[in-house]
Amino acid sequence: MLKVKVNENQTFITDNKNGQLLLNDNLVEANWQKIGDQKYHLIYKDVSYTIELLQADDFAKQLTILVNGIKHQVSISNKYDELLKQLGMDKLAGAKVNDVKAPMPGMVLRLHVNEGDKIKKGDPLLVLEAMKMENIIKAAGDGVVKKINISEKTAVEKNQVLIVMD
Repeated sequence: MLKVKVNENQTFITDNKNGQLLLNDNLVEANWQKIGDQKYHLIYKDVSYTIELLQADDFAKQLTILVNGIKHQVSISNKYDELLKQLGMDKLAGAKVNDVKAPMPGMVLRLHVNEGDKIKKGDPLLVLEAMKMENIIKAAGDGVVKKINISEKTAVEKNQVLIVMD
């Protein structure tokens, strides 16, 4: 089950039952075709739509799409997001994070920032290798890099503070 909110004024509940798409508990019979990079053509109820993905924020689960030339803001939440919202814990996701900690033990391969750099939410901060996989650690919010506590080719432990943000 996914809750899809479009332009803050329309809400839809989608579900996948045995490979069939349901929209507000109604079966959706539509034909779609990929026509380009991030661009699709959809026919639904004998109406043609051209849909293009303009921007996606995976962390915030928000999309900006263009449907037949009209821009729409879409936010998506699953049952766990809705449970966190009911418990009042959804506000914690927007809290400012001052410390960037290592999510796992590993080796810092590359730093993408310097002290004093202004960064935006989602900007890559560093690459951490763990279990032979490279993981890009991104900024959880906007800020300024106050202090970098590690250097490239440094081994780190889980929860070690790597970067202090301001």
